[in-house]
Amino acid sequence: MPRVSAPNAKASAFALMAQRPLFGIASQLCSLLLLTTLDGMGKWLMSVGVTLLVLCWFRYVVHLTLLLAIILPSRGLGVFKSQMPKLQLLRAAAMLGSTLSFFTALSYLHQAEATAIIFIAPLLMLAIAPWILKEPSRKSRWIAAGVGLIGVLIIVRPSSGLSTLGVIMGLVSACLMTAQHLLTRMLARDSSFTTVLWSGAIGTVALTLYLPFILPSALNTLQSLSGGNWLILLSCGVAGGLGHLLQIQAYRYAPASLLAPFIYVQITFAASLGWLVWSHIPDATTWLGISIICASGIVNSLIEWSNSRR
Repeated sequence: MPRVSAPNAKASAFALMAQRPLFGIASQLCSLLLLTTLDGMGKWLMSVGVTLLVLCWFRYVVHLTLLLAIILPSRGLGVFKSQMPKLQLLRAAAMLGSTLSFFTALSYLHQAEATAIIFIAPLLMLAIAPWILKEPSRKSRWIAAGVGLIGVLIIVRPSSGLSTLGVIMGLVSACLMTAQHLLTRMLARDSSFTTVLWSGAIGTVALTLYLPFILPSALNTLQSLSGGNWLILLSCGVAGGLGHLLQIQAYRYAPASLLAPFIYVQITFAASLGWLVWSHIPDATTWLGISIICASGIVNSLIEWSNSRR
């Protein structure tokens, strides 16, 4: 048998992974379910008195510990080596800011509405990518972003009764998520495992440095938590860590253009969880706004997929 060269072997392995789109889609859906559950658990914990920064500290510490236990045995400490450390710092800061602002939004809004608002982020990323990533400018992307914005405006209309601060924090989170997505694209030379570890480690260090200032006031709340709430608190990091790992797995087995439409299933997950836990169902007008956001994203994803094939 002829010997396969190393580059060809790597290409063959990648081709085999790319030929498993159903596995990639299943990984994406499981990832979205875990991340939606994380949001729901965070909202629940804040409703029983856990402060935002304490919640995020536990979420980051458990998340990082889980990732280190899974990744380090096979990759070693070399996985932390980055070719673009400044961009890694910026991405980690954007991710931490997005986490803090979105959990704040969740403390004021129902989960379905808060999730729908941040879904303007993928559309914003496509619209501004030509300036930052030097990608081709496409009219379809601008139309999709504009239509998605109309959907958001319908959700946050004055008659919706939504908290103004919650809406503002949701929009701040969407902008920070857009920056996070763009920086992820710019970090393509680094391993995805490197990126996820850097973000977890920097967030953990930043929150730990601030912990002495917030822990004394939070101790009473933590001591009064029931065993079930402690389990939920620790599970936040597990859900976040596994969710991100499954997301990485999804993009290894299926192209991004194929996976993009499925991210909008997360809004359905969020609405279902809100109904199960808080008995909240968005009204008809809010569902109209959610449908517009999802439709604009899905149609644009299909256009991007068609263009990539050509």
